[in-house]
Amino acid sequence: MSFTPRANPGVLHQYAERLVAFEHTPSSSSGTANLQNTLIFIAGLSDGLLTVPYARVLAQSLPPTFSLSEILLSSAYTGWGTSSVSKDAAEIAQCVAYFKKLRPDGKVVLMGHSTGCQDIMEYLVGQGAKERPPIDGAIVQAPVSDREAMAFLMDPEVSRRSAELAKKLVAEGKGEEIIPSDVTGDIFGAPCCARRWLSLASPDHDGDEDYYSSDLPLGRLQSTFGKIPKSSPLCILYSGKDQFVSEGLNKKELVEKWTAIVHDGGGLVDEKNSGIVEGASHNLMGDPEEVVNRLVQRVVDYLRRLERGELGTFEQQT
Repeated sequence: MSFTPRANPGVLHQYAERLVAFEHTPSSSSGTANLQNTLIFIAGLSDGLLTVPYARVLAQSLPPTFSLSEILLSSAYTGWGTSSVSKDAAEIAQCVAYFKKLRPDGKVVLMGHSTGCQDIMEYLVGQGAKERPPIDGAIVQAPVSDREAMAFLMDPEVSRRSAELAKKLVAEGKGEEIIPSDVTGDIFGAPCCARRWLSLASPDHDGDEDYYSSDLPLGRLQSTFGKIPKSSPLCILYSGKDQFVSEGLNKKELVEKWTAIVHDGGGLVDEKNSGIVEGASHNLMGDPEEVVNRLVQRVVDYLRRLERGELGTFEQQT
């Protein structure tokens, strides 16, 4: 898919020192007059502003009271390898606080793509979650396991050697040292320290951001999905043709398991819109228009239901 240079109308918000969020100008004829709610979009590993193609389409399709703002974190582009999901969550908290102050009567919803999903889980249930500004909803799109993806994308010997070296460096107190690319196979095309490598792909299944692996025990899932507050209803959008997921994985079963655990913990999931987005690849780049529209429509309907209060007490009773 060839790149076409273009101008993107919007507002660049500086929500913290050296950190910004780009708010797309909505297509609504009323412009920004009715804007009161904010959808903060958190992209994935190695992404930055305007790198996830469907975000632009989504921004032009939102309900008239919503706008989409793409957040730029210090971990963007090639910065992720020396960062962490906990640092991402702290920066997202600053952005949430900014938009809550800007629009005090509005809702703030987080939407994550890929590692953005890990950031959302960290935000909601990770260490310090109760001190972060509350959000009104959360959407996770392509919530895949980095550990499982790396297991089938990497040569087994390379995977073993990289994990061994990362564990050795962390044990020696050298977790911030960069692992040589000839050890990792340069799978991500960016420098990565030992600590972050284990966070992504610990063979002991205890990585800081290992939230979405299909083999996690029930107790681990209950401490994450089971702790999502009911004040932040969840929408799970799993790509049907995600190239970073093993073909043998039963995606529908996995989403249903996560949903049940959220409900058992007292949380809420929009079951009407959650599920498998048939035909969708990881970030939908190059996917047919009807597939992109399928994803967009689910997000839009979720936001409308959230705005009408249909994901609160009403859904819990039904």
